[in-house]
Amino acid sequence: MKGIADLLGRIFLSTIFFFEVLDTIFFYSTAKESMTNYGITWMQDTLLIAVLLMMGIGAFLVVIGYFARVGSLLLLIVWIPFTFIVYSFWNDPPDMQREQMLFFMRNLALIGGLLLLLANGSAEYSVRRLIHVMRLPK
Repeated sequence: MKGIADLLGRIFLSTIFFFEVLDTIFFYSTAKESMTNYGITWMQDTLLIAVLLMMGIGAFLVVIGYFARVGSLLLLIVWIPFTFIVYSFWNDPPDMQREQMLFFMRNLALIGGLLLLLANGSAEYSVRRLIHVMRLPK
């Protein structure tokens, strides 16, 4: 049961990052406008491509369970600054603070899941385990 829960958790956890990558690719110009609105004007194309690569590779590694710790670290490197830049509810007007705080807390929960994955790694249902079990005889 633990292995299945781990696999489902990794699938659900990586889904939002795959969605973010696809959404950013399809709405690339809107993402650049958002970066400008948040004051990020330095090398926008390079930063956006680096973020897309880190999130795509990180989510892929998490979902297959091969180097899941590396994948979760890549996602944390992107997601922690993203959360504090985009959902800085303490800077928002009072009528928007509650909504932004909910999004901020959701992202903190994702960060917590990534930290758990970083600490524990992937379990029994992963490509890493499959490679370990199917070792060729010497």
